[in-house]
Amino acid sequence: MEFPDLPGLRPTSDRVKETVFNWLQPLFPGAACLDLFAGSGALGLEAASRGAGRVTLLDMSAVAVQQLRSHQALLGLKQVRIEQADARKWLETTAEPFEVVFLDPPFADDLLTICCRRLEDNGWLEPNARIYLERNLHGPEPSLPASWVQLKAKKAGEVAYALYTR
Repeated sequence: MEFPDLPGLRPTSDRVKETVFNWLQPLFPGAACLDLFAGSGALGLEAASRGAGRVTLLDMSAVAVQQLRSHQALLGLKQVRIEQADARKWLETTAEPFEVVFLDPPFADDLLTICCRRLEDNGWLEPNARIYLERNLHGPEPSLPASWVQLKAKKAGEVAYALYTR
């Protein structure tokens, strides 16, 4: 699949994606998933192809959203909803809880702390939700809600990634 050449867009590497989906595979059948910074759609579209029942992909870029819709149509993934929005503002709207959330924001922006707080405080997470975070290995660690417990963590190149539950 082709991806738009946009600032900050770096699709999750195949190696990292394989690890993450091995961690999450048992949860996908019928699950509600949110890809908050969808970009290329690599995480959210993969979750849909693995049986997730409801998948929401969110991105600010009109170009990325157009490409995501093209990939959705090509793959025939009817359970996928794609929205163009700012994640920080979107998380202030009426919540629909998710069981799996992917958070892989552009590394140049410090979005993890605020988005994690809004996911927790505004009702976006099911009681035993799994939250996947990807960040710059050399960037600041986000301040996470006290109710989140780290299940797994790894590093690959310049990327630190981890899986949490609440």
